[in-house]
Parts: sequence; C-alpha cells; structure tokens
Amino acid sequence: MESLFCIDNEKIAKILSLEKPFQAKIIYQNLVKGITDFEAMTSLPKALRERLAAERGSALTGRIIRKEEADSTVKLAVEFPDGDVIECVRLSDGEGRYTACLSSQVGCAMGCAFCKTGTMGLVRNLTSGEIVEQFALLSSLGERISHIVFMGMGEALANFTAAIDAIKELHREDGFGISYRKMTISTCGLVPGIKKLTELDIPVRLAVSLVAADDETRSEIMKVNRAYPLSVLKPALISFQRHQDRRLTLEYCMLGGVNTSRKSAEELSQFCRGLDVLVNLIPWNPIPELGFRAPDESEIRAFENDLKRLRINYTIRRSKGRSISGACGQLATEVKSKK
Repeated sequence: MESLFCIDNEKIAKILSLEKPFQAKIIYQNLVKGITDFEAMTSLPKALRERLAAERGSALTGRIIRKEEADSTVKLAVEFPDGDVIECVRLSDGEGRYTACLSSQVGCAMGCAFCKTGTMGLVRNLTSGEIVEQFALLSSLGERISHIVFMGMGEALANFTAAIDAIKELHREDGFGISYRKMTISTCGLVPGIKKLTELDIPVRLAVSLVAADDETRSEIMKVNRAYPLSVLKPALISFQRHQDRRLTLEYCMLGGVNTSRKSAEELSQFCRGLDVLVNLIPWNPIPELGFRAPDESEIRAFENDLKRLRINYTIRRSKGRSISGACGQLATEVKSKK
C-alpha cells in the first residue's frame, strides 16, 4: 500500500481509482488537517467514503499501535504494512509550542555506542511518504505542531533523498506549510550528506551530534568518526555555515566520566573556533544495557563552568519523556525476523 504523501494529485487519483480528479485534492486537504479516516472526510460523497474505507481502511499506510505520554511528551509506535515499526515523538516546550521528532529509518546503521536505536542495526530506509505520515499522525493528536526535528530513529543524511523529499512536502504552501527554518536535520557527522545538503541550498537548520572533540574518544563511541574524523568534519561544517550563514548546533551528549573533564571542554573549545555554534548539552538518558552512566549534577556543573570560562555558547537540555523511553537516544523497537 502506497502513501498518499509526496505524490501529485493525479497519482493519488490513480491509486484510489477516483472518477473525479478534484477529489484527490480534497483527500489531501483532509490529511493536512489531521483527518486520516476516510469516513470522516465529509466533503466527499458518502458512497466514495465507504468504498475507500472498505478497500484501504485508513488514508495512511502507517497505524498507531502504541501511544505513551509523560512530561508533556507523547511517543507513538507506528507500524507499516510490512510489519516494520518505528517511533516518533511530539515534544512540548511548556509554552504552547510543539515539535515533531521524526524518524528517517527503521533502526540505524551508525552504531553510536550511547544510542539505543543503534542496537537495532539498519532494517530499512523509510520512504518520504512514511516520514511525512509520522507528522500527520502526531498532528492528529490535536495540537498544532510548528517545528520539526529529524532526531528520531535513523540517520537522515543516510536516507538523503527521502528525507529531503519529505522536507519539501512538509514545506508545501498548500500542505502543512512548515517553514524550512523551523526544520532541523540532525546528523552524527556524515560528511558526504552535509556536503550534499550544502549544495542543495535549502535553509534548514543543521545539528551535529559531536559528543567528543578528540578523535580517539569519538572514534571509540561513534563509528562514523573512523570514516570522517574531526579534521574532515569541521571543514564541511565551515563550508555549510558560509553557504547558509546560520548558526549550527553541536549536540553534546554528556557521558559520565567519558567526555565531561576540563580537557574535554578545552578540546570542544578548540573545535568550535571558526564556527558560529551553540553547544547543546544533553545529559545521557539512561539505557542500562549500553554500559554508560549519566553524569551527576556536580559533574554537569563543573563542565558548564569550564564552558563559561572558555566563552562557549551553550545551553543544557533536560530531556523529557525518559519514563516512556521517548528521550534523546532512547528510541528503539523490536526488529521482526527476516526470512
């Protein structure tokens, strides 16, 4: 079953065997409003609604199989027709602004040692339509979502074409209408993808999961650094920034006793030179089987003081949704057996 997103109205009409092409536009407009049940699309003739509901069920290919809420965070487990399951999250800043955290892959091949998604391995890439459907499902919960981050399961730049097609779809004026500037792609540092994004000239924000600013430590916990070390990553970021003229975010997952020393802060300061960046400190969200520990409060404060002394722009993110495994690095689903 094919998604009705990221295709034109003519193809929607063909997929659904619509006699009147304008009905495809009506269906798309309903999807954008968060109406995913054909029966609820009252602007369509009753007979058509009944036929589509009987033949296809939902207007979406993905279905919510689990919903969990905590700390104003909502996590959905979404199953696609092939049985693969991903997770996506709706985040709240507590002041009425909602952000959708979307997945780009089922699992992830990057194998970052501190991230639960990496334990799944890569099952498959999501299609552009499956990525957009996550936004539609999160929107159907009832709150208007104004921002999007590609920080869910998977490495978005490793599924580049689908991720960019989804971004363009989410930006459509006659669709969800999300500003490019309110979308952020997060990457573990996949340099070829960063270069392609630079060339594409779409003004999305870029966040890089740095975690450590010395090659030895970073290569131990992030396999990507073995292929694209810091000496390769930084020029790519400088080029991106010169092209976009926008501040970058460096995501710094704080691992107790690993990357929180004064030396780590000084190495981070060195990496930041020549870049306009905001360092986003994220105390590690506990995942017992991965063998790390979250930094204690004194460790966090000491590292913050070092960053202040070194005049590094930073913020600290206290992740919400830990109790439902919906926080940064905690997303993962069971992998179905492959025959």
